[in-house]
Amino acid sequence: MTTKSSAETISTLEKLFEDHFGVKPDKVDLLPVSGSDRRYYRLYNKKKTAIGTYNNNIPENNSYFYFTELFKKHQVNVPELYNVSKDRKCYLQQDLGNTSLFSLLMKEGHTEEVRKYFHASLEQLAKAQWIAGRECNFDQCFSTRQFDEKAIMADLLYFKYYFADLQRIPYDRNEVLSEMEQMSKELGRMQPQMLMYRDFQSRNIMLHEGKVYLIDYQGSMQGPPQYDIASLLWQAKAQLPDTWKEDLINGYVATMEKLPVPRMDEIHFRRGYAQFVLLRLLQVLGAYGFRGLLEHKPHFLSSIGPALKNLDMFLESNPQLQNYPQLRKLLEQLCTPDMQAKYEVQKREQNAKLLVQIASFSYKVGVPKDKSGHGGGFVFDCRGILNPGRYKAYKHLTGHDADVQEFLKNDTRMNEFLDHVKGMVSISVDDYLSRGFEHLSVAFGCTGGQHRSVFAAEQLAAYLSNEYNIPVTVSHLNEKNWRLDAETETTKQ
Repeated sequence: MTTKSSAETISTLEKLFEDHFGVKPDKVDLLPVSGSDRRYYRLYNKKKTAIGTYNNNIPENNSYFYFTELFKKHQVNVPELYNVSKDRKCYLQQDLGNTSLFSLLMKEGHTEEVRKYFHASLEQLAKAQWIAGRECNFDQCFSTRQFDEKAIMADLLYFKYYFADLQRIPYDRNEVLSEMEQMSKELGRMQPQMLMYRDFQSRNIMLHEGKVYLIDYQGSMQGPPQYDIASLLWQAKAQLPDTWKEDLINGYVATMEKLPVPRMDEIHFRRGYAQFVLLRLLQVLGAYGFRGLLEHKPHFLSSIGPALKNLDMFLESNPQLQNYPQLRKLLEQLCTPDMQAKYEVQKREQNAKLLVQIASFSYKVGVPKDKSGHGGGFVFDCRGILNPGRYKAYKHLTGHDADVQEFLKNDTRMNEFLDHVKGMVSISVDDYLSRGFEHLSVAFGCTGGQHRSVFAAEQLAAYLSNEYNIPVTVSHLNEKNWRLDAETETTKQ
């Protein structure tokens, strides 16, 4: 399957924009990379804006198009799909802005406004599961049609191999494996089986003009509705209070009673919910182990502590795991105070006012001096990354331009470089916040201070703003010397 180049993708998306709105976009920005291979762009002019997506996985795109149409038909709030390219690799959709339910929660905390948005999210979920789900053609699912025994066992093994086994804790592997097989059989037979969103968590819920909108639902399949509720209410970094969890599941049940669907057995439903909470907690730990412990991605590493805390809370309030004694013993070992302390991110002072100042610079001009008075901070040399300025197509662009960003992400080791940078800087940010420090400086240098250092500075700023919700400033110190016209000399190195 042929992969489009960055230039081809942007050209296709611009054409989709012009076909839909009747005007060309003035600007195209590459958006931060998600956990998938999809690439997202924001296209806009003075009056119109849209999100463009490129994904080489056509079956996945087809699933997304199908579920979008299905959800729209049943008045579930999802982005409007504006236009699709002939090869079905690119599509244009409604721009819902940048505020997710998760980002609002991190900014505002457990406020009444946030709680109401959680209730609204579950109302949309119930419609998607029970109203849209009853006429869903699950043959349209691009990977797995049903969350059955095999899929459940895969989640349990994900936890075993990518988290539990990495902790070097002795346990009876054969007995735990047997209990996992038993659990997968029991949960695989759980009824009812409706539409399951699969990754229903607050990062996949956008807030736009006072309403909640669901995104990233292309992985939907047939499965137990309780799994989605567990995914939202037990999201590790959300750390929802127990009173909220009870209130929200009561709200979901109340919504169900208002929908034109057969009345469910609430006791049976809640019993199944508790079992799927445990499954989701284990699946999440597997994901955090793979992405954090093996791939060393800071966001996932920092999520392990809250996930273990969640698991500990669940075990304490659910002593009824008699059918899985060896599994419970393993989980209790994973949740000891020492294990939680191993992955704990130090608590931040409520009144901490840390400012991170990030700069890009040119080594031809020199390393900038720290003006905060205490010195220190980080200086990262980007010159080990292949320079886009060597190529005519990128020479007169900057790290702000989508073409340069695509080149750095796909044709260089910039992603690997930034993963290490984020890990090192995160250690200092965690420590500075816990100790009440107010300033941290980070500088990125390259030959001309135009491509690599600019991109790296912007990427770190976006990461810190999203991960920590702290003020971050970005300065491009060599901006006045950027070569933006065709008459400038060839960039070297």
